[in-house]
Amino acid sequence: MIKIAGRLEEDELLAGHTSFRLGGPADLFAAPRTPEEVARIVTLCARESVPCFVLGGGTNILVSDKGVRGVVIDLTLLGGLQAEGSLITALGGTPVSALSEFALSRGLAGMEFAYSLPGSVGGAVWMNARCYEREVSDVLEFVDYLDPDFGQRRLAMRRDEWDYKVSPFQGMRGVILRAGFRLAPGNPRQVEDRMQEHRQDREKKGHFLFPCAGSVFKNNRAFGAPTGVIVDSLGMKGRRIGGAQVAPFHGNIIVNTGGATARDVLALIELVEDEVRRRLGFHLEREVLLVGEW
Repeated sequence: MIKIAGRLEEDELLAGHTSFRLGGPADLFAAPRTPEEVARIVTLCARESVPCFVLGGGTNILVSDKGVRGVVIDLTLLGGLQAEGSLITALGGTPVSALSEFALSRGLAGMEFAYSLPGSVGGAVWMNARCYEREVSDVLEFVDYLDPDFGQRRLAMRRDEWDYKVSPFQGMRGVILRAGFRLAPGNPRQVEDRMQEHRQDREKKGHFLFPCAGSVFKNNRAFGAPTGVIVDSLGMKGRRIGGAQVAPFHGNIIVNTGGATARDVLALIELVEDEVRRRLGFHLEREVLLVGEW
């Protein structure tokens, strides 16, 4: 039996925990408050051969209408920030924007690119989140993670292990507990101005108009144009299946206009993939991950 100070709920609907606002029930939903509680849950799941899925900010995922079997470990209560000189340490459930704001309050530059980026620090590290020509690995110094077999471990930053939206954690079972970011002194007014510019740019592009997961597909420079431009060139902006729609304002965003199902979104993703492959010969790589029982 799992005992934690955080939340434990049976059959918790995951639609309330994802940016798409979609997703069926988790058999057991656990929201631990400390790294030790995370370790307790993961260890028990491993011992009892119960599948578990780690949920951060709920972005970049599409959860099945049927839900997720086993235990969903929600890290949103695992938040906190500390500064020691130019090094900021953030727990995995900390919102990315909170990290950017904390850096600003300490007069540090380097996290402006991530301001108003949805999701958590753990998810941003796992994906090596990238925007405005910067990525998490540019400022990352170390990651503390939970290895189900060996306990808590630290991964020091090595440039050759990271790539465009690729991190070493995508090939392992580790749970990201905290990360350290090495920043640099900056002019607070200039740092804040860049943060607000990024926020305004995202608002202008419509990122906050409807529930969505941001970019559905990765960009591939070999295709000669960003994925959104490619989809738009095929006249697919505005295409709908059920309540899911290719955003009228951006070809690489699929939105939940209300009443969508996860199956609607997946069908629309597959339609875009098929059209781009059939008409242009390009094979799009998904950024959004399928989670749960499909």
